[in-house]
Amino acid sequence: MTTDTPRYDRRAASRVLAGLAQPGLFTAPVAIPDRRRFEFTSTTLHTEPNSHLTYSQRLYLERFMRPCRAYQVTSATHRITWTDSDGIPNTGHYRADGLGPIVPIAMRETVLALWHALAANTAFAERISALGPREHAMLDGTTTDHEPMDIFRVGIEAAGRALAQHALLARQTPYRSAAEFASGMHESGLFAAVATRWYWELQASTYRRGMIPVTLIAQPDGTVRYSAETVATLRAMKDATISDAHTVMRRATHSEGLSIPEAIAKYHDDLDLISRQYALLPAGTRPACLAAMPHHLGGGHYSILPVVIDQFVAVFTEVAGRCEIAEVSAALDEATADRVATAEDQVFYVPDMTCKHCVRTITGVLESMDIRVIEIDLISKRVVAEFRSPRNRARAFEAIRDGGYNPVAERPESAAEDAVAAAPSETAV
Repeated sequence: MTTDTPRYDRRAASRVLAGLAQPGLFTAPVAIPDRRRFEFTSTTLHTEPNSHLTYSQRLYLERFMRPCRAYQVTSATHRITWTDSDGIPNTGHYRADGLGPIVPIAMRETVLALWHALAANTAFAERISALGPREHAMLDGTTTDHEPMDIFRVGIEAAGRALAQHALLARQTPYRSAAEFASGMHESGLFAAVATRWYWELQASTYRRGMIPVTLIAQPDGTVRYSAETVATLRAMKDATISDAHTVMRRATHSEGLSIPEAIAKYHDDLDLISRQYALLPAGTRPACLAAMPHHLGGGHYSILPVVIDQFVAVFTEVAGRCEIAEVSAALDEATADRVATAEDQVFYVPDMTCKHCVRTITGVLESMDIRVIEIDLISKRVVAEFRSPRNRARAFEAIRDGGYNPVAERPESAAEDAVAAAPSETAV
């Protein structure tokens, strides 16, 4: 497939981002949060009969992960919910035979610490402000998130997802603590493996569902690596994703008569059926992670990924030792669980609802449970639905979480402050 969008240039976009990062993303020491107690609720994932996968996991596997097979996938055993130090509700996963809830909780705190450090870097902000129309056009034509700050924020978050997701495989490694696992994963090159071998939506969607299509093999030197079968399967899944994106774009631009921007708006932005980055790749071109591309800057070779990962692992190692976690009960009040739902019961929020596809997914989950959706507002993240009782609402929340979203009863403070700003969803970094 060819494109008439000349600004789509992955190497040039990567160089723009590298030029922003090379003088220093984290010029001052990152502030490590003080010791803090986090309370979480834990729910056992319910797998389908005679399967180790949940319904949501199996459905995603069959629809979007060919030729991966169920036996190649490891599933979490539990889902947790907690509120981070910024007051944002979160959902994560862990395995009972692994490192436990500490990894997703400490990972989130690490992400926040690095986000805050990035926001405090005034020199970085000045370099962004100095970008000209040509550089912005390059990012607009190539990346999904166009604002440089959003791109780097989501890149940091992707590093955290990779860590928490691979922690589901901790029993396949010699690492026995959260800090040791993060260091071992770094030394083994697994962060780079995710950046270069996975495709973006696979990481984001499987993370949200608590699953990972990887097998690790321990090495004599104490590191781990992907099995040969894992490498081959990841490559095949990426190739299938690229092929699907090109097929959809050909149909959209030829049979449907859409322009390339219109096709992207329909099949990526609205329906989330294709990867934007892969849909615009010239035929026969293999994609490269923008963060992993090397560039000659400042008299030497430079790429963004090692800088981010070095800092991430260093901060996570300290943060993990300062997080105190405690499980609290998530049980309903049986005395009131089946009373008729009130008007207040009908309203909830989904902080990670970012696009029309999210709206359709959440609507579909609720309607499949015979719950009528009255209103969904994408800007405020507010949902109004006709729940029958608190128990019905709790079950609906579980079903929505199975789809990878985190419904909460009250509007998070940061969501209220940022209601007019769309949350970053994904990036090419």
